[in-house]
Amino acid sequence: MKRAGNRIHEAAGTRPPGPGATPGPAATPGADATPGPGTTPGPGANRGPGSPGPRTPPALAVPALLAVAFLLLPLVGIIARTDWGELGAHLTGPAAVEALRLSLLVSFWSLGLSLLLGVPLAWLLARVDFPGKALVRSLVLLPMVLPPTVGGVALLLAFGRRGLLGPWLESWFGLTLPFHTSGAVLAATFVAMPFLVISLEGALAGLRPRYEETAASLGASPLRVFRTVTLPMVAPGLIAGAALTWARALGEFGATITFAGNLPGTTQTLPLQVYLLLQEQPEAATSVSLLLLAIAMGVLIALRGRFTGAPGERPRAPAPVAEEPAPAAGGLVPPSASAGVRPRESWPLHAEVTGFNRLTLTAGPGTTIAVVGPNGAGKTTLLRALLGLTPRSRAVLRLGDADVTGLPPHRRGVAWVPQDGALFPHLTALANTAYGLRAHGTPRAEARRAAQEWLDRLGVGHLAHRRPAQLSGGQAGRVALARALAARPRLLLLDEPLAALDQTTRAHVRHTLRSHLAGFGGVCLIVTHDPVEAVSLADRVLVLDDGRALQDAPPAEVTRHPRSPWVARMLGRNAWPGTATADGLRLPGGGTLVVADPLPTGTEGLAIIAPEAVSVHRDRPSGSPRNVWSGTVREITASGSRLRILITSDDAPDLVAEITPQAAAELGLADGTPVWTSVKATETTLVAV
Repeated sequence: MKRAGNRIHEAAGTRPPGPGATPGPAATPGADATPGPGTTPGPGANRGPGSPGPRTPPALAVPALLAVAFLLLPLVGIIARTDWGELGAHLTGPAAVEALRLSLLVSFWSLGLSLLLGVPLAWLLARVDFPGKALVRSLVLLPMVLPPTVGGVALLLAFGRRGLLGPWLESWFGLTLPFHTSGAVLAATFVAMPFLVISLEGALAGLRPRYEETAASLGASPLRVFRTVTLPMVAPGLIAGAALTWARALGEFGATITFAGNLPGTTQTLPLQVYLLLQEQPEAATSVSLLLLAIAMGVLIALRGRFTGAPGERPRAPAPVAEEPAPAAGGLVPPSASAGVRPRESWPLHAEVTGFNRLTLTAGPGTTIAVVGPNGAGKTTLLRALLGLTPRSRAVLRLGDADVTGLPPHRRGVAWVPQDGALFPHLTALANTAYGLRAHGTPRAEARRAAQEWLDRLGVGHLAHRRPAQLSGGQAGRVALARALAARPRLLLLDEPLAALDQTTRAHVRHTLRSHLAGFGGVCLIVTHDPVEAVSLADRVLVLDDGRALQDAPPAEVTRHPRSPWVARMLGRNAWPGTATADGLRLPGGGTLVVADPLPTGTEGLAIIAPEAVSVHRDRPSGSPRNVWSGTVREITASGSRLRILITSDDAPDLVAEITPQAAAELGLADGTPVWTSVKATETTLVAV
């Protein structure tokens, strides 16, 4: 009978992956993990201009070509019928020049009014849920589908001398809109503003709120967030909407002639002049139509590609070839006296969280808490509850002597680093890092000096003038971390801050972060799936499941006695839940696991079995083991210098064993090999849950 007994001594600072874990791709030492330019393109990306593509079905191609011809022929008709010899005379005549001046005046005033009213309306539709939102959006779209003359009649009945508001406007302000240039502006705005609202609402909907939430956590007020983050990031959509609005206002006809009339020099714009010229001078009407056509086509050509893609998600630009040398030792730079760091203050934390998350969290100043748990356990929801950003959970929060429960996010003193960092793409790394300081009123020069020193400490000071698109994922993560630390928060929330780093860089940044957290006077919560981070950075480990706290203890205690199957597997152990009996643990699928130190009968417990405590045999073992099962090898993965074997059985839960490659070769193990496994009663730890 062949038998492989095994033990493993973990290397310092490393732990094996959980059962059944699939090793990820190897990382290049010293490089950040997120791929930059030059990554493998998607399907079809390598297709050259001459490469054959999918054949277009004739049933689709023919109608498409007919549609193109249908749209093109009227334009060709204008070009073909234009009297090119008289074009200059037609367009420079006094009437045409006056109509063009009036058209530009009306269209630009209409654009300004649309921006003043339409930008807040687009933000409201994209960001706020309120009763009647669908009705408001329908009202925005109505002028786009309503016949323009009907719109003019509606304006006349609302703002005319006998309309709903017309008499009041005339008696109070002496303002008569019909047959006045202001009436033409109002008509053009009514028809054109929806183009701005719809275009900007789409851009705002594509902008992930995490950028605005992160800015708020850095201390920026809602108006500052809108001005410095939201508007710059949706600028392509805003520009596109503004251009379409202006072009539509320039070409407005029906609502203008119905509401404002057709008075030369007052309301007669170019489209209205075309209407009159068609009756007396068709050639001149064609020339003016060609001018309007050229303006419209120029706007559309200029907008090509301006509003494609989600805001803030533009492709990464290549980083400059020549790089300044990065600081050595993983970016560890001693703090200087001019770093803008205040003397240490103390901000203990007390939070009572209700809703999806149900727990009480208390920590002294300088405490770092690692928050772990399976997906959906409520880790990120807990952070957002502390920030005041989610209705799913609510936190009664005290930081130091201040109760910040009723304060908005930007006044809580709580800084947040989301999983992807959420760097503002329109700002450099230096401006990103200085953002929180500027939001708190720090002068620009002082804020930039402090930001530069924080970047230096995290080893990315030489990248200060690059934008996020020119940074790798790991570099961007370090900039996001520097930005949060530079804001001098009272509570620091980090959502997997090192996930984008390769193993070498992660170790360096982990050491840097640990050194700075040692002098932090507040409390830091770190969401992580990495047991090394939890052990090396945290003073306590908070284990969540379904919003509840299963365990809150020092890392050593959680490592020795995990109360969650997920945590046990994260630490590389086998974890079997069950009910305690006199001899051990009754398993849910039947059978009993015999242990040396059983819990009181009836107690819900969790059996922890180290993979190296599992023995693998080809024949049924004899001797001292009291827990023996037959099974089948389902997966073999490498873990350092050893192999992890996943074994399934009809008599017990899935079990992971860890053996040497030599033992695996002697046993002839492969996927599908029948084996026997055994675990000594003394090798099993039983904890109550």
